[in-house]
Amino acid sequence: MTRTMTILTDVKLITCIVQRGMSDIIVKAAREAGAQGATVTYAKGSGVRERLGLLGVAVEVDKEIITIVVSSQQMDAVFEHIYLAGQLDVPGMGFLYVTPLEKAATFIPNDVLDKIKP
Repeated sequence: MTRTMTILTDVKLITCIVQRGMSDIIVKAAREAGAQGATVTYAKGSGVRERLGLLGVAVEVDKEIITIVVSSQQMDAVFEHIYLAGQLDVPGMGFLYVTPLEKAATFIPNDVLDKIKP
């Protein structure tokens, strides 16, 4: 069996850092917008619970970090869905950002490749 690698070059990494317990809502919104999946990790923010975050709002130190790789075409829709579902327009709810990826690789089924190849 010949092994091949499919390189993805037009992809972005969406990262969302939210308070613990929000990841299911974020991942559901991302999938509804077309994302194929997500990775959730758990972390602690720096500082203590009593410290005030930006805008003088108490911020929990337990965090969930959701990372999602999407095509550049999907990025705006997924980003907006996450922002709204996570209520990131509320002070202290979280932070969302996009990082361009130079190159990524994963298994892609042949039927999907056939649809996207020119």
